This record gives sequence, C-alpha cells and structure tokens, in this order.
Amino acid sequence: MTLCFGRPYVAIPGPSVIPDRVLRAMHRPGPNIYEGELVEMMPALIGDLKAVARTRHNVAIYIANGHGAWEAALSNVIGPGDTVLSLCTGRFGHGWTEMAEALGVHVQIEDFGMRTPVDPNRVETALRADPDHRIRAVLLTHVDTSTSIKNDVAEVRAAMDAAGHPALLMVDCIASIGCDQFEMDGWGADVAVAASQKGLMVPPGMAFVFFSDKAAQVRKGMTRVSRYWDWSDRADPELFYQYFGGTAPTHHLYGLREALDMIAEEGGIEAVWARHSHLARAIWAAFDCWAASGPLEMNVKDPAHRSCAVTSLRIGAPHGTALRRWTEEKTGVTLGIGLGMQSDDDPNADGFFRLGHMGHVNAPMVMGALSSIQSGLMALNIAHGAGALEAAAQVISEA
Repeated sequence: MTLCFGRPYVAIPGPSVIPDRVLRAMHRPGPNIYEGELVEMMPALIGDLKAVARTRHNVAIYIANGHGAWEAALSNVIGPGDTVLSLCTGRFGHGWTEMAEALGVHVQIEDFGMRTPVDPNRVETALRADPDHRIRAVLLTHVDTSTSIKNDVAEVRAAMDAAGHPALLMVDCIASIGCDQFEMDGWGADVAVAASQKGLMVPPGMAFVFFSDKAAQVRKGMTRVSRYWDWSDRADPELFYQYFGGTAPTHHLYGLREALDMIAEEGGIEAVWARHSHLARAIWAAFDCWAASGPLEMNVKDPAHRSCAVTSLRIGAPHGTALRRWTEEKTGVTLGIGLGMQSDDDPNADGFFRLGHMGHVNAPMVMGALSSIQSGLMALNIAHGAGALEAAAQVISEA
C-alpha cells in the first residue's frame, strides 16, 4: 500500500519546492521584451536581488544553471594559463575546479575532505608560498550540497589579507543564497555566483554573478572574454536586451519578481535566514535522537559548520538507498542521493542520503519529512534512537 496520494514533497537540496505564488506569476502569455512592464520592472528587481546577496556592487544575469555561473565568473577574470587556488570540501568544490581546468586554468587544490570545513591557516600558508602572486583567485564553496559543509567566508578573506595576497575571492553561493547568512560586501567576497533553483525558489534556468569593483577592474585587463559570458554589458546595459545577452528569460523573471516579493513580505532576508536556522535546528534535533542508537549520523559533527539549507547523512550501505526508495514510494517524500560520497566500499553511495530544507519550507513540511523518515526507519528495521519527532517539535515550539 502507498500513502503518497496527493501532492508529493521533493525534499532534495535543489531544485527546491516552487511556491504556488511563483508558479502563478509565471503562468501568463509571453510579454513584449522591448518595452512595457517587463522592461520597467528590471531596475527594482536588480536592486532587490543585490540586497539578497548583501552587495552594493554589480550583478549579471545569465540564462544558465549554476555550472554556467561557474564558467561565467571564471571567464571574466581568469584566462588560460592563469593559476587559481581551489578550496574543496565536497563534490561541488571539485566541480568548480574541473570547470576551471577545462578552461585551461592551472588549479592548485587544497582538499579538506568530506567532513570538515576549510582551514584558514592552510589557506594563508598556501598564499604565502606564492610570493610572485601567480594565484589570480581563490575559489571557495560557501555551502557544498554534497557534504552540507558550510565554510566561513570571512575567515578565508582574513587569511588572504593576513598573507597580503591580492587574489580575488570567488565564492560559490548557489546552495546558500536565500538560506544561510551570506554577506558579500561585509565578508570581502569579490565574486559570488548563485542560481535560481534553490533559496530563490524559482525553476532552474537562471544564474547570477555578483562582482565587486575590484573584479570589474580585473575584467578590464583581460585580453579576451567570451562574448556571451562577458558581464560588462549585462551589469550596465544601455538596452534591456543587453541584460541577458539576447532574448530575456521572460517567465523566470516574473517568477523571480514574485519570489523577491515573498522575501520582502517575510521581513527581509534576515527573517528568511532566521526561519532556515530555526527549522534546521529542529531537523538536527531529530537526527541527533535517531543517531543515539543505530547507524545514522550527520556528516558534519559541528553545528557551526552545518548548512541551514541541507543536511547530509551517513547511515551505511544499503540503508541510504533503501530509505530513500521507501519514503518516495510509500509517502511521496523524495530525499536526496548521496552525491559525491562514493567510495571503494560503497561505490554507489548507498550508505548516504540528504535532506534539503531550503527556500519554500516551513514547519509542517519539515515535520512531515521527518515523520516519513522515521516511518521508513521503522519499516526497514533500521536501528534508531527514540524521541526524534518530539525533539524536533520542541525546537519548533520555541519559535
């Protein structure tokens, strides 16, 4: 018997749940892209988008996913033969590394494993070992959705400053923007990349590159930048058409406008951060109880280094895959796969799963997902501690 009749809940770490309001805003005929409401709404949309990233600087919009944002950011400030320092704490840190290598960039990797955040002391040491300043940029993933590690952007900036190194700090905020606190200007990021499909609650297909005046100056010194990825006209267009390097992603823009309005109505980005933090603590309380007796454990032990957008779990093969299949087939809750967690002992990452709690998420959704997980643990006879749902409810009650 299945109990998943009705609306399913895709609780993966992106694409996230799209609010009905966003879907309704997108459900309209195609607009004029040369004049009228779409053109007129862009200045305010750009301002509100920059406010979410906490920057007064520039933003370029691309019709792309997060991988496109990676390439766009690199293409504007890094050329073939240049060197970057890549700080990796999961699959997506390595993914940005691979993107740079494919562009002919030499990448120096500092790998911090799959369970611990970036060590700023190692960053400072690596930069001090580069007295000729060959390293043009430091690549950092704020939140890696494969491991759920949250890195301290401000600490990395401080390490760079302590080393006296002029490299750009480029930060992947695809998973964190609109979920975990991110302060582009306050933390000293020069470039930040994001996408529409996670905390911003819009379908996949739109990517954003925020960049400082320092990064803009580096762009001016580049001998060649791909015409499509060039952020110059997109960030300061003379015509609406130039925002997007061609035809606009019309319906995504209507969806984004509605999503930004929802953020404002909630009380601004600080209120959104607070909601994500509170719900994450409820989720962690439940997992702590289950982990007290049995194989389940959170991938990141220190709560200070956990993302409020996604939690990566270790439960041992084959329990991860079995639990995911049970919750999806029996309750309609889809959990995330153990992406990037393969090993010789677990080549299919069957011992892992992830719970996404980003963007359009609230207490009933969280409690529903946790109830489905507990039901799966019981149905599959996977050992687990007691009191998880009560612990989560207690945290929620303290809102």
